[in-house]
Amino acid sequence: QVQLVESGGGLVQAGGSLRLSCAASGRAFSSYAMGWFRQAPGKEREFVSAINWSGGNTYYEDSVKGRFTISRDNAKNTVYLQMNSLKPEDTAVYYCAAQYDGSGVSYGSLSRYIYWGQGTQVTVSS
Repeated sequence: QVQLVESGGGLVQAGGSLRLSCAASGRAFSSYAMGWFRQAPGKEREFVSAINWSGGNTYYEDSVKGRFTISRDNAKNTVYLQMNSLKPEDTAVYYCAAQYDGSGVSYGSLSRYIYWGQGTQVTVSS
């Protein structure tokens, strides 16, 4: 079992930056692929980014490519999302999630993630 706690959200001006953190507790953190999802009011939760167990492979939703960077520090049981050049349309609650990084892993598929944090609010003002 993995417990996930997001932090680092807040209010930022368009063009600014935030760094989200997701701290994991529980054993075998390095066995999991980690993902970030976001949900804006009135919209479904959508994929933002993911990273494989080692950090060697990363994945991004098209709208955040070149602006967001996902990384992980397995020694700290933490995954990060560096968010640069933020836009008002990035405003959402951002969720950290985990899925086992083995056969059948699907980094961008919401339904494959079995552990979820409570979310952290990111608000980008124009």
